Amino acid sequence: FFVRHTTIIIVLNMTTTTTPDQLHPNLVVCPNKALPCLFTIIRNKDTSSVDFARAAKRISRLLVEEALAELPTKTQTIQTPCGPFEGTVSALPGDDFSETLCAVSIVRSGDALVDVVREIDPSIPVGKILIQRDETTALPKLYYSKMPKTNMENRYILLCDPMLATGGSACMAIDTLLKQQCNAKHILFVNVICAPEGLQLLATKYPQIKIITACIDEKLNEQKYIVPGLGDYGDRFYGTES
Repeated sequence: FFVRHTTIIIVLNMTTTTTPDQLHPNLVVCPNKALPCLFTIIRNKDTSSVDFARAAKRISRLLVEEALAELPTKTQTIQTPCGPFEGTVSALPGDDFSETLCAVSIVRSGDALVDVVREIDPSIPVGKILIQRDETTALPKLYYSKMPKTNMENRYILLCDPMLATGGSACMAIDTLLKQQCNAKHILFVNVICAPEGLQLLATKYPQIKIITACIDEKLNEQKYIVPGLGDYGDRFYGTES
């Protein structure tokens, strides 16, 4: 279900209700009226890969802007053509985000979100983490990671992965970032669809991180896929469905 404000209840099943902060203490659900229509497109099993990618990119843009809005800000008075105005600017040091921010993709689906980050601001460096889930056991395995060489302990991290199911891959990615001396409080997990089970695992292991999502779905099925979900995000986005 879509949540426009965190005071609105999310329905998990026919008999149980909960609020976002009960699933994770730092959960932000993107409040945008365009999302229901866009989700109808990407959830539809008959949507073509081209139409899926087009709608998914629009969702990604909304999510990334929401995530960037969670970064520290400060007030600044500027002059408009008609007079003074008290506005808001980034409180991070430097003229750009090259030394203060990093977008990290959980490959391959996360690349779709990171591409949008770079479209918004090409100064943001990119890290990569390759984790694959065993489809039999649903357990994740780390194959590869590469991050910027400097200042990881001070950077804010946009960790990008469209689907949060069991939370296993996300936890492994966060573990990888912490081993790079990243500050857990500086990690923002940017995500299109969450399952309650994944949110609850992250709340247990990493309550300090912030999660920015567009939707919280009902549950996982026996195969650990999100229901109602949308299928395999990467295959549908990149046109590699069998």
